[in-house]
Amino acid sequence: MRPNDKYNQYSDEELINLYKQYQNSNLIGEFYARYGHLVFGVCLKILKNKQDSEDLTMQIFQSLGAKLNQHRISYFKSWLYQVTRNECFMFLRKTSKNREFEFNEQIESEREDSNVEINLNCFESHLDIAISRLKDEQRQAINLFYEKEKSYIQIAQETKWELNQVKSYIQNAKRNLKLLLQKMCDEK
Repeated sequence: MRPNDKYNQYSDEELINLYKQYQNSNLIGEFYARYGHLVFGVCLKILKNKQDSEDLTMQIFQSLGAKLNQHRISYFKSWLYQVTRNECFMFLRKTSKNREFEFNEQIESEREDSNVEINLNCFESHLDIAISRLKDEQRQAINLFYEKEKSYIQIAQETKWELNQVKSYIQNAKRNLKLLLQKMCDEK
């Protein structure tokens, strides 16, 4: 005996209407009892990973109530199939981007490590010159932030700049310093 036997005589359309009217989570349980295995099957076919498929199946049914309220659904089974496919593809896109990002980050980190020693010596020897070439506000913000170790708020109070201006000056100064130092070190 299924846990939601009292709803098994209703059609999908009737269950949707009942859910929209009463927001009863037992109705979502009925949809799960009817279609959970199909959703899992579609997930498994696309994701090719049992654990991810189980997790995504649960996520789909957990968000089903909100989706039922948002959409007008004529054929529930085909609509659920499309929702499942879309969720699977979004999951793959998200996880593949994360994996690609981690891989690229690792390569970049290794590349940076090999150049760090060379650039560090050059950067240190040219830092004062590069700072002197910054715009006045950027130079002042960098000096207050790094040399005097003041917070953004303290700098804003001392200089009468808006907090966003302080952030902008420091961010632009860091970017400009990096560009200036790279240019100076590349010329050597």
